[in-house]
Amino acid sequence: MAQGGQPILDATESGGPNPKPVVLLADPLIDEFEPELSARYRLVPVADADAATAASARALLTVDLPAVTSDVIDALPALELVVASSAGVDHVDLAACRRRGVRVTNAGDAYSADAADYAVGLAVAALRRVAAADAFVRRGGWSARGEYPLATKVSGKRVGIVGLGRIGAQVARRLAAFGCPVAYHSRAPKPGCPYRFFATARALAADSDVLVLSCALTAETRRLVNREVMEALGAGGVLVNVGRGALVDEPELVRCLREGVIGGAGLDVYDGEPDVPPELFAMDNVVLSDHRAVLTPESMQGVLDIVAGNLQAFFAGRPLLSPVTL
Repeated sequence: MAQGGQPILDATESGGPNPKPVVLLADPLIDEFEPELSARYRLVPVADADAATAASARALLTVDLPAVTSDVIDALPALELVVASSAGVDHVDLAACRRRGVRVTNAGDAYSADAADYAVGLAVAALRRVAAADAFVRRGGWSARGEYPLATKVSGKRVGIVGLGRIGAQVARRLAAFGCPVAYHSRAPKPGCPYRFFATARALAADSDVLVLSCALTAETRRLVNREVMEALGAGGVLVNVGRGALVDEPELVRCLREGVIGGAGLDVYDGEPDVPPELFAMDNVVLSDHRAVLTPESMQGVLDIVAGNLQAFFAGRPLLSPVTL
């Protein structure tokens, strides 16, 4: 009972025999999601929820990686589900969810193919200096100064993948088709995996020409790629990151690139997004993009399907489509 003797009703749209369940929004909903979700649910920003709604809402949706902290979770006493539209859930306090018995879902496999495609594209672009050659031609360098300097081949390069999950496994298959020997590092060997396992990121880097980061960001993987790992990768090695920026010690990455400790990088993610270390802008052995590896119209539709499917399953009492192990 609320103060004054008024009952707290379940947070649904009032009126009519089939009220819409309420879904709280941790951040503004993107345009692509709004029509389908608003037709099924009453979408209420957490910041705008009144006391009764906050007290009885059972589901919370996060789209643009705001921090779903223990304070947010504890402020919602009836919360049972956090739906994330991202593959990674490092922005969600999983320990608080575990303590409260709140389930969590992510984007499942919706982003995997696009992220893997992009990782391969970054590797090719970094090894072959595609972006630098493009800039050279656009500046008139070809006609004025002759051909751009040669860059190294892709086929046959030894590829190490940190995190052989949904994305990493697809990266492996794509680069294996280039004739690249593939190895990996993860928390434990994958049963039946055809690729060689290394127990540490440093050992994997020492045996790789290209090191691809596609693992989740956790307390254990934060700054996993430090100077020691980059020194093991070596002066001819290329680092590709489509995971999270904080997987890498970014100041050391800048120093290693400047000093020639590693040969190049293809980066889609950064530690302080949207801020990018300005030293990288002048490096023609670095390819930069704006955290877009996973984003295509097709992947956005796939994520919407998973988000909507998880919400429908939850409110219907059915198994969730993409539960996260807490």
